[in-house]
Amino acid sequence: MSDSRNENPLRAEKRRKMHELKTKGINPFPYSFDRNAHAQSLREKYESKLQAGEKVLDSNYRIAGRLMTLRAMGKASFFNVQDQSGSLQIYLKLEELSSEARAAFDLVDLGDIVGVEGYAFKTQKGEFSLHAKNFTILTKTIEPLPEKFHGVADVEIKYRHRHLDLISDTESRKVFETRSRIIREIRKWMEARGFLEVETPVLQPIYGGAAAHPFDTHHRALDMKLYMKISPELYLKRLIVGGFEKVFEIGKNFRNEGIDRTHNP
Repeated sequence: MSDSRNENPLRAEKRRKMHELKTKGINPFPYSFDRNAHAQSLREKYESKLQAGEKVLDSNYRIAGRLMTLRAMGKASFFNVQDQSGSLQIYLKLEELSSEARAAFDLVDLGDIVGVEGYAFKTQKGEFSLHAKNFTILTKTIEPLPEKFHGVADVEIKYRHRHLDLISDTESRKVFETRSRIIREIRKWMEARGFLEVETPVLQPIYGGAAAHPFDTHHRALDMKLYMKISPELYLKRLIVGGFEKVFEIGKNFRNEGIDRTHNP
């Protein structure tokens, strides 16, 4: 157990607020939230249609995401919630919330994952926003966010703690999203041409198909030495011999050799 006297002050304050939430009967880690919209979908629906100051009072949206900024102005506040699709500004007036929602908002911190319910509108300055009618803390975080404006600058931290980099850098998230789209398009291209996607064994009794050193392990139940695959080639050939004329695999190969920042075998 860590010594609280040596704890990071920001972490200690977050922990204090978490315990205060519990004493008020508020679960800092509720198990469900019925979201019905995402930040980007709301922007696409309303941003170009609403005029400055216009409200859509009959709309009711529930979004969830990480609290990234918070600007308090007396009994009203503006804050930004970031979900996977993007970021959305929220306007909140304490007097419009229930007592439980007010207590939760009083104990919120940057980095917490929150749920907001409200209607769509545009501020007088023309910023599309959601006017909050209800507020919930979905996950009370203990660790502080990376530095607000510069994100994760240290390359070592950037690659060893990718979650911190992804929180603060939208460009890093785009890399992951682009990779997913590339793989999806490769799969669609192959399947459209009659190829069958298969999965070859990761652990193999005899490795082969490429010139590389394998990682080896021991299978306890079978009392035998196994190797992690360095190539799918031999198993793909067996499938062709068995009658599948066009096969492909999008998988992992493990080579026990050189490593650097851009190449992890």
